[in-house]
Amino acid sequence: MKTALVANRASGSGTDPASLNAALDAEIFGPDDEDAVAAFAPERIVVAGGDGTIGSVAALAGRLDVPLAVLPTGTANDFARANGIPLDLQAALALARDGTDLRPLELGRLSTGRPFVNVASAGLASVAGRRAQPLKSRYGPLAYGIGAVRAAATGTPLTIRVVVDHDEVFAGGAWQVMVACTGAFGGGSGIGAADATDGDLDVVIVPAGTRIGLARRAWGLRTKTIERQRRVAHFEGKVVEVELPPGSELNCDGEFVDGGLDYVTATANAFRLVVA
Repeated sequence: MKTALVANRASGSGTDPASLNAALDAEIFGPDDEDAVAAFAPERIVVAGGDGTIGSVAALAGRLDVPLAVLPTGTANDFARANGIPLDLQAALALARDGTDLRPLELGRLSTGRPFVNVASAGLASVAGRRAQPLKSRYGPLAYGIGAVRAAATGTPLTIRVVVDHDEVFAGGAWQVMVACTGAFGGGSGIGAADATDGDLDVVIVPAGTRIGLARRAWGLRTKTIERQRRVAHFEGKVVEVELPPGSELNCDGEFVDGGLDYVTATANAFRLVVA
């Protein structure tokens, strides 16, 4: 099989692509080599990197109409967890090489054109991610929990307006707004109702409240029941528009971006993931 390995050396442990390729016999590319990958015309694309890398490579695999396989070499590997991809690297390599069962998945896009596979959000999760950033090399996925504690102590609610499929669904103060495909983020947290196979974006809004109440919200995120908590709003739709205060930072699949929640769309069956 003619295989392209797209590897991000800067993700997670910084795994050497050559060591991965011993099991794949693939042509190796970097995350910015989309034109070169397209010219190579692979029959399968394997991506090694964090969730932020997976989004752009998933979009490329969909455009080329070839299966995508994932090697979990990031820090949290939330996309792999959400889709049952083995976290053991050798098992994931065997799946990437030999797997034949494919799962069609949706792809979200910010207004900037940036694709994402898990969650794009603003509010405390973005603050928590920023706090966790310098701790990842030492604590791995636990860094997200430490970052969340620090964010809860220092963060402030945002005044937002949310429109889903052209209907206003929320206006006011919120600790967090999340627009999700798989709904997975933060090293094991997530939105339980999110379904990346249905073609709809899930929107969860955590309204402003006391800092004491944030412990319950954190538990809901960790147990993937946040959308079922009282006063938490949950909607589904094809187009989501979020108005945020100027300068609000976004977290998109674990990476920080300046904007793009003002017009978010989903494409059903955007790419096919190797799952078994």
